[in-house]
Order: sequence, then structure tokens, then C-alpha cells
Amino acid sequence: MKKDIIFSMSSPYRDDFRVAGYRFGKGEKSCCVIGSVRGNEIQQLYMCSRLVKVLASLEKKGCIAYDREILVIPSLNNYSTNISKRFWCLDNTDINRMFPGNADGETTERIAAAVFNEIKQYQYGVQFASFYIPGVFIPHVRMMKTCKENTSLANLFGLPYVVLRTPSSMDQSTLNYNWQVSGTAAFSVYTNATENIDEDSAEQGVSSVLRFLSRMGIIKYKCHGGYMGTIIEEDEMMNVKSGAAGIYRGMCSSGDEVSRGEVLAQVIHPYEGEVIDEIKAPCDGIIFFTHKKPLVDQNSVVFKMIKRLHK
Repeated sequence: MKKDIIFSMSSPYRDDFRVAGYRFGKGEKSCCVIGSVRGNEIQQLYMCSRLVKVLASLEKKGCIAYDREILVIPSLNNYSTNISKRFWCLDNTDINRMFPGNADGETTERIAAAVFNEIKQYQYGVQFASFYIPGVFIPHVRMMKTCKENTSLANLFGLPYVVLRTPSSMDQSTLNYNWQVSGTAAFSVYTNATENIDEDSAEQGVSSVLRFLSRMGIIKYKCHGGYMGTIIEEDEMMNVKSGAAGIYRGMCSSGDEVSRGEVLAQVIHPYEGEVIDEIKAPCDGIIFFTHKKPLVDQNSVVFKMIKRLHK
């Protein structure tokens, strides 16, 4: 294992800002794994730390292919992590919306440019990602539809679902999109948590990456075969929204099968305690995503459902 500084920047008030990377093996730049891009992505940081530990052990045993290199970058935003802030601590910008970056631009653009210049050389790219809405997903791997996506490769992670997203204009500045258009086969792995650690889904996320590396011949590693993932289009999911604002009481979990008309959650009046809205399933299907925070706004997406096509 070799630790490199991918990018550094001096600070007048704090220790220097550094983006550290851990390299395993040497030779062809095979796979890069990115962890926490936003400061509150603790689960993603934790999964990278677990992955670094496993890969270090595999390297000592000679279980990394002699002509392959793996790079793991646990965090791009440790300044914000240190003060429990999601976006860049000085100007509240999102590094994941700054790719491919600008070496002469604002701070987050310079971070993105330096990191992207290094990681675009890799054949495969994996990001432990988080969603813009706080909540819990069924663990899955996600790809942008850029005409370069490969669902067969995505299935090698062995996660239950492969989600294809049609990129909007705002997606064109994300890491996953720019990785793909630059020629890297890029995947985003989503698990059940962001700001806290969920051990079970963290283990599932780390195992999925090790499974992928093993199946691509980059490492020698025995692991469970995982799932034959179901491929779904994000646009085909049903968004279920809250009809009122208030205290949120969820009554189901991601992965649950539900029937049309079933009560999925309630919204409670924050002063009077009465149920002011019941959120019901609009169809038979599977809960793919659930809202998690104790409060909810009116018209917020609280569930994403995979509609059951056949009974």
C-alpha cells in the first residue's frame, strides 16, 4: 500500500487541506474507488476505510494481480466532515457538482479538477454515493445513461438492483457523468445510510466492490455470489409525495412489498397530535426508497416505488 497526496492546499487558519489516495498493486490503472465527496457522507467514508483495510491485507498475501493498480480515495471534503457540514465549508458549494473542474477556478472547482485529472486514467470507477434527499434505499448500483453505460458490468457487483438514470442538465457536472464521458466505466454504489453507519449495508457495499474486482480479475478474493440484479429505469419508478407538512411517522421500510391503498406513512400535526395526512401506496409494488427525517414538507417525495407489473 502506498499513500499519495492527490491534491493539497494551504490554509491560513487550519492545517493544510489534503486529498489522500491509497494505491494497491502497480501497473495498469484498473479501478478507482471514491468515498465521501460531501462532508456528511460518513457511511461512504467508513466503507472506503473498510475497503482500504481489506485491500492492504490482500496485497500482503499477493492477491492483487501483478499488472493492476487500484486507487482508493476515502474523502474529497474532510474540512466539511470535521465540522459536520454537507457542502464545502467556506462557500457551501457541492464538489460533486463541479466536475470535470477548473484548475484556475474557485476552490471546489480546483479540487474537482485535480482529482479528476488523476482518476480519469482508470478503466473502472466506483463512487460510494449518497442521494440528495435524506432517506434509505435498497442497496443498488446506479449508472448514467450516456450511451457508454454497460449494465452487464454493473451486474457484476451482485447488488439487488441496477438503476439507469437519464441525465438532466444538472447531472452533467457530477463525477459519475464526467467519468463515463471521459471513457471510464463508472458506477455509483448506494447503501442504506449517509450521516450514520449502517453496518449491514456497509458490508454489502464493500463486498460488492470486492466482488466486482474479483470478477474482473483484478484481485483474488472469494466472496458470496450476490444477486442477479434487476435492471430498472429511474424514470419508471413512482414518486409518492406527502400531502401535508408535519411530523413524519413511517410505517414501512425499503424493500417491503406493498399493496395499492396500503398506508405507508402518516403525517402528524406538530402542535395538536392529530393525523393530518395518510400517505397510501398508489399501486402494488416494492418500496425502493423511504424518507427518514422526523419532519416532512408538503409535496416532498417520501417514497420511491417499483411498480409491480405482474402478479
